[in-house]
Amino acid sequence: MSTTHFGFQSVDETEKARHVRSVFDSVAPKYDLMNDLMSAGLHRVWKAYTVAVANLQIGDKALDIAGGTGDLALAFSKKVGKTGQVVHTDINEAMLSTGRNRLLDLGKVLPTVVCDAEKLPFPSDYFDVVSVAFGLRNMTHKDIALAEMNRVLKPGGKLLVLEFSKVAPPLEKMYDWYSFKVLPKLGQWVAGDDASYRYLAESIRMHPSQEALKAMMIKGGFGHVDYHNLTAGVAALHVGIKC
Repeated sequence: MSTTHFGFQSVDETEKARHVRSVFDSVAPKYDLMNDLMSAGLHRVWKAYTVAVANLQIGDKALDIAGGTGDLALAFSKKVGKTGQVVHTDINEAMLSTGRNRLLDLGKVLPTVVCDAEKLPFPSDYFDVVSVAFGLRNMTHKDIALAEMNRVLKPGGKLLVLEFSKVAPPLEKMYDWYSFKVLPKLGQWVAGDDASYRYLAESIRMHPSQEALKAMMIKGGFGHVDYHNLTAGVAALHVGIKC
């Protein structure tokens, strides 16, 4: 049987999705609060930058994969107007329900779909923009997921991958101390779950570097790929254009 990584652990490929699901089932109720605390609010700046780069127009169609609590889906919906479409998806039902309820509370009704990024239930050449924010690193077969994202994009369409990445070398020691010493304690204090936030720190270290992910996206069918380091590489936004 093939194995893959779940944080620093080696697990059977067929089991990774279940492990990831259990993490997000646990953190869903406090997800937004923890994002604010652990990034000092920077995740909002990173997402705002992603929305700006998306450059959605009235009438466009956008797909938000691993959309969680709906930050990007909400922002996208304001750009595409009533004639556009934004589909909010996640593989984790708890996260998606949290996001759907949040959107409804804000008076926003969007198509909401539980689906696996490796098997997207959408037609080919359909969306103008596909986004995945802080979700790619949790996917078992990133190459398959990227190829699926390419498939559902229109020619000339844009993929936006916002993800934690490799920090600048001078910050590595301080970042490791924060990730492995502070973050799990913060998770335990706020969400009652230190293990899920230890997994977060580990999964970031196992995620491909900026250049490695760029190469994966090119191999996945994107004709032009670039990336923008955010906050010294704590996060990076990869942008791929479908041929």
